[in-house]
Amino acid sequence: MSRSPSLPERPRLDLDPEMSDAERLSALRQHFERLTEVNRELDDRLSEATDRRDDLQDEVDQLKRRNETLKTSSLYIATVEEATDDGVVIKQHGNNQEVLTDTSPHLESQVEAGDRVAINDSFAIQSVLDDETDSRAQAMEVDASPDVTYDDIGGIDEQVREVREAVEDPLTNPEMFEKVGVEPPSGVLLHGPPGTGKTMLAKAVANETDATFIKMAGSELVRKFIGEGSRLVRDLFELAADREPAVIFIDEIDAVASKRTDSKTSGDAEVQRTMMQLLSEMDGFDDRGEIRIIAATNRFDMLDEAILRPGRFDRLIEVPNPGPEGRVKILEIHTRDMNVADGVDFEELAEELDGYSGADIASLTTEAGMYAIRDERTEVRREDFDDALEKLRDSEESTSIPGLTDYQY
Repeated sequence: MSRSPSLPERPRLDLDPEMSDAERLSALRQHFERLTEVNRELDDRLSEATDRRDDLQDEVDQLKRRNETLKTSSLYIATVEEATDDGVVIKQHGNNQEVLTDTSPHLESQVEAGDRVAINDSFAIQSVLDDETDSRAQAMEVDASPDVTYDDIGGIDEQVREVREAVEDPLTNPEMFEKVGVEPPSGVLLHGPPGTGKTMLAKAVANETDATFIKMAGSELVRKFIGEGSRLVRDLFELAADREPAVIFIDEIDAVASKRTDSKTSGDAEVQRTMMQLLSEMDGFDDRGEIRIIAATNRFDMLDEAILRPGRFDRLIEVPNPGPEGRVKILEIHTRDMNVADGVDFEELAEELDGYSGADIASLTTEAGMYAIRDERTEVRREDFDDALEKLRDSEESTSIPGLTDYQY
């Protein structure tokens, strides 16, 4: 415990009886100046002590509040299944236990089926949570204004055209579909190897239509407890409805839409329930609304036929690795802000990149720039690209699994 600082010594006035009047006056003036200085120092210390007291009081208040919180029992989250004359039927999150309980008189008019409520250890409803989307849905990647444009995508011009027709046109020109009498595609499924630009394509569409981009990985929809995956699917579409116009992008959709098996495990059953909820949301989806769905997978061969039927994903678009012209364009896109030497021939370099994805090529350009920086040069030369390509090949060989056959995209 720190000790209080000692107070300044109080000035003393000693007057010699033999002093003249002028000397007495001078001594009194000096004493007054010393008293004034001591008083000023005491005022400063008082101000510091007051500030310290206020800080300590704030700490005490915080500790009191924390202590009250620790003494208070935690509340649990449940969903209202039904409001009856006999009480309210709720289902707890996690264990799915259904309970008939009462609610406080001031909450009776507020409780409705589907509401999320906070309950205590006695299952009594303490409060009705707001009707905003589940906080888990807020953890999704939500980008109100993606900065990716079609100019940032190379090598998949035909795929870009098809996606724009299926997703962008219904959002920007719905009247044309009405005049022609054609229903726009309900959803678009992009399939192909990793790194070919599927996510960038979805972001570019959202950018072009000024739509909110909502990305969700299919693996995130696989939940431990019964009903959580289905609820998260509902939250996903509710969030999109609140942010429309919106583009929902479900990556790795094969995690929840793979072919059904005869497995009886609870985990597989929960995945199937999540898929059925997804199908239900898509079937009830307004095709002329302000929400569009794009999904992507690297394992097209694993998808359940139910997810592929007309009315759900009407347009299936393969996004392959880029061809020669596409590889050149991707090189140009990712080096447009780089200081590249005049002697670098992208067409010649693209011939050596056969079989590589757009993401691989983007990584190649970055690595080439790093080689130039390592040599303390401001210009990226052809040998830098060659060194980067060699490193890319070495990395590919080190991560490959011997005997693994290519699977169908």
